[in-house]
Amino acid sequence: MKKKHIIGIAILIILIFSTVWCYRQFSGLKTPDPSELSDSLGQVEMPPPPPPELLYGLEKDSFQIEKGRIRYAQNLATILSSYDVDYSIIHHLAQKSKEVFDVRDMKAGNSYTVFFHEKDSIEQPVWFVYEIDPIEYLVMSLKGDTVIYREKKKVITKRRADVGVIESSLWNTIKDQDLNPNLALDLSDIFAWTVDFFGIEKGDHFTVVYDEEYVDSIPIGIGTIHAAYFHHRDKPFYAFRYEQDSIMSYFDEEGASLRKAFLKAPLKFSRISSRFSHSRLHPVLKIRRPHHGIDYAAATGTPVYALGDGRVTHRAWDTKGGGNYIKIKHNSVYTTVYMHLSGFAKGLKKGDFVNQGQLIGYVGQTGLATGPHLDFRVYKNRRPIDPLKVEAPPVDPIKKERLPEYLDYIQTWKNELDSLTGSFFREREASLVAQESGQ
Repeated sequence: MKKKHIIGIAILIILIFSTVWCYRQFSGLKTPDPSELSDSLGQVEMPPPPPPELLYGLEKDSFQIEKGRIRYAQNLATILSSYDVDYSIIHHLAQKSKEVFDVRDMKAGNSYTVFFHEKDSIEQPVWFVYEIDPIEYLVMSLKGDTVIYREKKKVITKRRADVGVIESSLWNTIKDQDLNPNLALDLSDIFAWTVDFFGIEKGDHFTVVYDEEYVDSIPIGIGTIHAAYFHHRDKPFYAFRYEQDSIMSYFDEEGASLRKAFLKAPLKFSRISSRFSHSRLHPVLKIRRPHHGIDYAAATGTPVYALGDGRVTHRAWDTKGGGNYIKIKHNSVYTTVYMHLSGFAKGLKKGDFVNQGQLIGYVGQTGLATGPHLDFRVYKNRRPIDPLKVEAPPVDPIKKERLPEYLDYIQTWKNELDSLTGSFFREREASLVAQESGQ
């Protein structure tokens, strides 16, 4: 065989072998689907950019911002004109805003905020925000389009539990512990029918579990009081919030309603300047005569409330020295009288039916009085009785068929109140012992 034939056969064999080898190696390959390819950048998951910081729903980084407080005698016109807002825009805003909020009701001391855009190195006011109250605010566009709307800030609710021991008064205890002042008002409302807040004694104490509301991390008020305990004159009083017949109310540990037929007193946070007596030296007439009532010393204008549900039988002037007075007939047994009033509640007239706790008048010193006070009297079967000794029966207890459910529901709350109270006094006792041992 010639040499060239041998070389040709060898080359042919090499080609055949190469073809078979390549077929075996690459026969499983196919054109890749782009959707199946992994993105090398996607292998590291990037966090989303943080949301823009908002103020009153507007992006803070987009504006220059100036805050202020409304001063006495300032109004929308004087504020906006100081920022060179065109008067036609101010006038139109004042007119259009009446449908949302009447700017004539803007109050001195409330906050406002102005948002500016910078154009040609000049700051132009574009938004004005007025805080109506800690929650609601009014937004006005200053760009001539009269966009006006009212919004609410987000309210955050936090659960709290506090224990307090009274040294002088409930109000002072709340204040000294740097708690929300409204807590004193709410507790006095809840226990108004069981605790005599004009007869609070040193050592009386309370425990309360409640929600406090915050806006912008600032406490703005008390939300729901879920459960409370008040130890008054060596007697325990519990209050648990519970819904019955679609009405939320407070009941004690046995299911009795804390709402009695009468309030303990017709006004809040005062002092007794004169008690019930059959022979008292009259401060004006300087003679002894019966004083069949309780004098509550309070500032002129202090609100006076109806002790219980009833009908107004008198709203007049007492010619015997009582000045402006109101008489309310509650039922066939009880009648109450409120004297020396500086004025009556708006619209109140003889024959009106009033509800327990309804505003009826204001403390004054009309008639024979040396200073502002309320002369409050209670009559039982037309005979005067000491208002401090009136014991009104409870109303609307938990229904028998719901009592087991109620008792089961309040057990957790009662355990928490008892635990908080016990822990507080154990820690207090341990602290006192440590102080004594260190002396």
